[in-house]
Amino acid sequence: MHVNDGGLVCLLGPSGCGKTTVLRAMAGFEPIYQGEIRMGEKILSSPGFIEAPEKRQLGMVFQDYALFPHMTVNDNVIFGLRHHSNQEKQAIAKRMLDIVGMLSYARRYPHELSGGQQQRIALARALAPQPKAILLDEPFSNLDVELRKRLSSEVRDILKAEGTTGILVTHDQDEAFALGDHVGVMNEGKILQWDTPFNLYHEPANRFVADFIGQGVFINGQMITPNQIKTEFGIVEADRAYRWKQSDAVEILLRPDDVVYDPKGELHGEITQKAFKGAEIMYTLRLPTGSEILSLFPSHEHFDIGQQVRFRMDIQHVVAFQK
Repeated sequence: MHVNDGGLVCLLGPSGCGKTTVLRAMAGFEPIYQGEIRMGEKILSSPGFIEAPEKRQLGMVFQDYALFPHMTVNDNVIFGLRHHSNQEKQAIAKRMLDIVGMLSYARRYPHELSGGQQQRIALARALAPQPKAILLDEPFSNLDVELRKRLSSEVRDILKAEGTTGILVTHDQDEAFALGDHVGVMNEGKILQWDTPFNLYHEPANRFVADFIGQGVFINGQMITPNQIKTEFGIVEADRAYRWKQSDAVEILLRPDDVVYDPKGELHGEITQKAFKGAEIMYTLRLPTGSEILSLFPSHEHFDIGQQVRFRMDIQHVVAFQK
């Protein structure tokens, strides 16, 4: 993987895929046995060599914040500033706390702060030494959903404003997409696709990425022509030509927004599950064939489990994989 100076990237993947190990290796907490970790032209890690963490010019924000409980917020922020005068330390602390919106909390202790406030202090402490890059290890996982959304957006704005390179590790897609210019989807120790959030969703490189990113189900199909696929709900016109042979078995990724409620639609299904999402309701529909698909209906189109509903397919962009 490569990160541009000032870029924000994320490593995204299920638990145990190796993303935190990668971050710890970058930080200098883990040795590596192959390859290199470089910052510019400087080698930070290689087989048999590991630059000390404190010499890497990297900031680290941990999942549990790791603030010192016996120190004030101000003292936590200046803790890593070893080669500055006291006056310089206080000026830096004031600026960092102002950036993260916590200046009025400078004399408080960590236990007097909420989780979101502690996370802001951890970020201010990591930024204070002006590191070349900052590493964030699932920094929002202990926060509630709304706070996570707000804070991840705020952190992105702060890092962009400071021009600080950021590398985030998370298993939360919304977090990765909100923060990352580029996202690497990992599984079993490998990056399967390194791309923009838009491309990961619309152009997944393989079935794992397609299944992991967003919501959807796979429907069986059969190639008829290079851009026509026969399915149980009719022929799907692909917006590209595939090189697979006629009659080859394929799978089509069907997103919830591909299935549109239409009281006059030719297709119908039975509602087996529903999840209210405010402006929309996510329905699970069982087709007459027994297959189940997902659909997002406007929430004013309200149906009960067991009801039959009519719909149509509106697949603007086909994502298919050979079986």
